[in-house]
Amino acid sequence: MIHPVRVALVGLGNVGRAFLDLMISKADVLADRYGLSLVLTGAADSSGAVMDAAGIDPMALASHKARGGNAGNFLIGVPGMHACKLVAQVEADLLLEASPVNLQTGQPGLDCVRTAIGRGMGVVLANKGPLVHAFGELTAAAAAAGVGLAYSATVCGALPVVNIGQRDLGACDIRSVAGIFNATSNSILAAMARGGSYEQALRQAQLDGVAEADPSLDVEGWDTANKLVIIANSILRQPATLADVQPVVGITSITAEQIRAGAAQGQVVKLVARAERTEDAPDLTGPEDLSGLSRYRLSVQPAWLPTDDFLASVSGWEMGIVFDTDIMGLQQLKVDERGPLPTAAAMLRDVINMIGDK
Repeated sequence: MIHPVRVALVGLGNVGRAFLDLMISKADVLADRYGLSLVLTGAADSSGAVMDAAGIDPMALASHKARGGNAGNFLIGVPGMHACKLVAQVEADLLLEASPVNLQTGQPGLDCVRTAIGRGMGVVLANKGPLVHAFGELTAAAAAAGVGLAYSATVCGALPVVNIGQRDLGACDIRSVAGIFNATSNSILAAMARGGSYEQALRQAQLDGVAEADPSLDVEGWDTANKLVIIANSILRQPATLADVQPVVGITSITAEQIRAGAAQGQVVKLVARAERTEDAPDLTGPEDLSGLSRYRLSVQPAWLPTDDFLASVSGWEMGIVFDTDIMGLQQLKVDERGPLPTAAAMLRDVINMIGDK
């Protein structure tokens, strides 16, 4: 028996379009393995929105976008319709939020998520902004409404960092977390290690379509800091915002000469996020109220690592993380993912897990 799940997709950029492709390519797997059929009933981008309770053909929408079209001028699309208005009106069971990250306000994603939860819709996020600005509010609202809120795609794409930290490190005391969370900056450092300058490496990444025209979120460390904030809130049980990550230093001041000098001394430079236990951090034995309690120091900055360090081996487009735990040892994981497909696949993973829990 096939269970239809109505989904509304906000954001038709690289990740959103990759999700449309997965709806097509994985339709048989979803039906045969999980008994699910995803029905797209609404979609929005910066141009407007389109809704149809009977379902929108994801292949037709993806092809329309590939030809330079947008949601507002697609068939029965409404030009200028705001994404939050779509969410307030669409007939859907789940909101899939993949709009661009807004560090300043978290909008429009934040209000879209609030609206969806208020209407009793589950939410799957690829957009980090709403969580960075209002993690506690959104998780409490979802719990009160009895709906799912999933966001494994927001931290290292397909690498299941959030899932492992929340589910698989059960009963662990996590002493520290260290990770390389931004593939763009990591690839630029790798290109510089091969002899190019920072400017040349960045330009090539932009020509390859893997770095944005404005790469500041990646190269200045803020994308990494966003992910560290989500880890702190969701895994380490420490309420945190971007203001709690100090310092946040990117890779823009690293030179090829420094990289060559480090290599001569057996060292590799990486942009590393860290959450380290403070000396006076209490041991926790139950679900204590941790509001206002800082158990971990959070930072993002370049680090010179010995070549035999696990994170030193996270190269090029790879991302990786190390959990130091008391009873499950040193957990070291990495992923090599390129392009938006793995992040879209992480959203699909969350959809499957969320519907499977019902």
